[in-house]
Amino acid sequence: MVKKGLGRGLDSLFSMYDNDETTTQISNADMIKGDNVVYIQGITEISLSEIDTNKNQPRKNFNEEALKELSESITSHGVIQPIIVVKKGTRYMVIAGERRFRASKIAGLKTIPAIIKDYSEKEIKEVSIIENLQREDLNPIEAARAIKELMDEYGWTQDVVASRIGKSRPAIANTIRLLQLEPEVISLIEEGKLSAGHARSLVVVTNRDAQLKLAKLACTKKITVRDLENAVKKQMGNKGKSKAKSEQTPELKQLINDMQRVFSTKVTALGTNLRGRIYIDYYNPDDLERIYDLVEILKKK
Repeated sequence: MVKKGLGRGLDSLFSMYDNDETTTQISNADMIKGDNVVYIQGITEISLSEIDTNKNQPRKNFNEEALKELSESITSHGVIQPIIVVKKGTRYMVIAGERRFRASKIAGLKTIPAIIKDYSEKEIKEVSIIENLQREDLNPIEAARAIKELMDEYGWTQDVVASRIGKSRPAIANTIRLLQLEPEVISLIEEGKLSAGHARSLVVVTNRDAQLKLAKLACTKKITVRDLENAVKKQMGNKGKSKAKSEQTPELKQLINDMQRVFSTKVTALGTNLRGRIYIDYYNPDDLERIYDLVEILKKK
């Protein structure tokens, strides 16, 4: 549907490493020692005491147990993949690899391998956000806020964000929609008590109390996403749907009929020509692909 790939700047940033398990072989002949650092084939061994974290990085929550496990691995095998930093005065700031940086401190290391990049403030923010999104290191709400930040700050469309981080446009849209949820529900997602799949089912529930009630139901009863979707439909009620349909104008009904013909799938309108929602159903990936292609064609006209 959309082109998969690394964001601008990240191809070169990560081109020398396939993944977190990549091992870089280094011989003594490749090392050039200085006063505070050791330069190794473009990789710089920097003192941990000279490195600061990025306060503006999108990831706010770090699992302590996971950090401990990583620190034990680092104790046994060392830091396999260098972190990415920029120079800030006499110090350095982490751009990518903060988890490895934190775990190295826990492991008691004195230095860490790093690649020093010369990024502008804009590039620092862009690379930091995209790196986290690509590695899926963010919880759903952190990801949603990071994507929205990219769109607001750089004027990117959902299509551009999707292309930059290698996600589908519908996935980007669904992630951003989570920010429409009530603050209490958002907190449940951030705490890992409510999955993104369950949360997406709740976006259509506009009543605050009803949304929160359903969210707590999903947390306590451990129901499936499909069960929650059915509960949402029941909450919205058939009576309200019938009333909305009875108030629809002929023009709105004709629009729905036209959309059903164009998209070749079920299209439902809840509300009137003054306010409401339009739902476009899809039943498999091919349906979604066809709808996406039609929207792309309409955008070009």
